[in-house]
Amino acid sequence: MTNTTAFLQADKIYLREVRESDVNETYYTWLNDPLIRQFLETRYIPRSIENIQEFVRLKSGDANEPFFAICCNETHSHIGNIKIGPINWNQQRADISLLIGEKSYWGQGIATQAIALVTEFAFSQLNLNKLQAGAYHENLGSIKAFLNNKFKKEGYIEEITKVNNKSVDMVVLGITRSQFFDSENK
Repeated sequence: MTNTTAFLQADKIYLREVRESDVNETYYTWLNDPLIRQFLETRYIPRSIENIQEFVRLKSGDANEPFFAICCNETHSHIGNIKIGPINWNQQRADISLLIGEKSYWGQGIATQAIALVTEFAFSQLNLNKLQAGAYHENLGSIKAFLNNKFKKEGYIEEITKVNNKSVDMVVLGITRSQFFDSENK
């Protein structure tokens, strides 16, 4: 039986460390599915089980880039990942990036819950002052998930890259520690 100890818990999901045992055919499929990977920075490089395992090994226990598996409370299935970092400890800030690999969970608020959990963790446990994320303007689900967590649109970078051979813009989102705690008290 798999150890399902939750590190952080929400209604629909929990977060735990990403394990080498998570790297399987399903994970491999996520990172090589054109629809899933279209907004990922790793979309240009074909992924193998071996290079995914190496990435997971490198991130395991890395205090500068906490890397979590997003798991379903009901089934304990690994359905995606979320990462904080790299953390700039001097400036007390970091990026958040995530992937919901299981398409059957898209549109169910999973990203919103995962972002809420890591945001609380980053401000309460890691004592960070600023979190940011970037989302291509066509990635409406991701943008909505961050906005649902009181992140603000802080900028817009035109034609930052190409997705499916089309120039796309990036929305920069962010939240500060004081904004997070002020919104909690309202």
